[in-house]
Amino acid sequence: MSGRVATTGSAGITAGIRLAEYTTSRVGGPAAGWVAAGSAEKATEAIRSIDAAGTPLLILGGGSNTLMADAGFPGTVVQLAFRGVEVLKETGESVHVRMAAGQDWDEAVAWTVAQGLTGLEALSGIPGSAGATPVQNVGAYGSDISRTLVSVQAWDRQAGELVELSHEDLRFGYRDSVIKRSMLDSTPRWVVLSVDFRLHRSGSIAPVRFAQLAQALGVDEGESAPLETVRHQVLRLRAGKGMVLDAQDQDTWSTGSFFTNPILPASVRAHLPGDAPAYGAGQDEDGEKLVKLSAAWLIDRAGFGKGFGLGPDEQAIAGARASLSTKHTLAVTNRGHASTADLLAIARTVRDGVEAQWGVRLHPEPVLVGCVL
Repeated sequence: MSGRVATTGSAGITAGIRLAEYTTSRVGGPAAGWVAAGSAEKATEAIRSIDAAGTPLLILGGGSNTLMADAGFPGTVVQLAFRGVEVLKETGESVHVRMAAGQDWDEAVAWTVAQGLTGLEALSGIPGSAGATPVQNVGAYGSDISRTLVSVQAWDRQAGELVELSHEDLRFGYRDSVIKRSMLDSTPRWVVLSVDFRLHRSGSIAPVRFAQLAQALGVDEGESAPLETVRHQVLRLRAGKGMVLDAQDQDTWSTGSFFTNPILPASVRAHLPGDAPAYGAGQDEDGEKLVKLSAAWLIDRAGFGKGFGLGPDEQAIAGARASLSTKHTLAVTNRGHASTADLLAIARTVRDGVEAQWGVRLHPEPVLVGCVL
């Protein structure tokens, strides 16, 4: 994708970049300012200058889990445009790998697989940059970032210094981290500059922790399969759901899964039909058992099928500018000429309909910038 440049001012700040050109959902208005940082040092320098001026700041990597307002962004966007993957240390089968924040995630996963390193293969095909993965605690097919992440190197905007945040510091949750929680009321306190992982050499054999993936591989859950084969099957499964970026497939013009799977007290399960999927999710602080429900199941059974769209009067129609994916019900997609408002109208209708049907309120997974659900 390529942005449209209007003017270039001081400190390399460009005005007039249309954010739709840099997000996987292909929506979003112009940014008041734009800086493409080609190194961690350049990113830090830009952030310090922007913060000193009191200008609103937005950090952008691959643009895959962010929904931008139609009005655009009134401050300066810093795009993390620096890439790279390197081995820092190798001890026996343990390999310490560092990825630059702007590194394309799937390219990095492909590199680890080619090197015979296990730990990230189930996360193949996820769009976006390496620096975004710990923010969301990205996960799929029985794995997530918290399984292998060691630490992140970040700029602490509050303290005004470079810091290292350990696995414990990040306080990971389901699709959540302390960095994401710092973004709820403002831009993030920490800007990730690089991410460290501990991977393993295991004879190119990877463990399989997810039933659907195990079935595709022809093994039992908990068994192992060839590393390259695991990656291939994950990519195949994701592509079948429109979850691997493809410029020709409008089912991939989205933020990915729009809603997280709700984690609720186990007692809620009794109010759902017997065939509603529910998985053990530990306990809350008071020791009450929790279950994770399937947002896709709740959406579908509330009457919102694949391809559900809305017309201008917010009545269900076919051929709408925005709709649920035609491949699965978790993605809200741009069918070619949608606005952010169109995508939000779909998401809002689905959220409210699920709550009316099941008494369960779904929450968005992407970061909403300048807009609300």
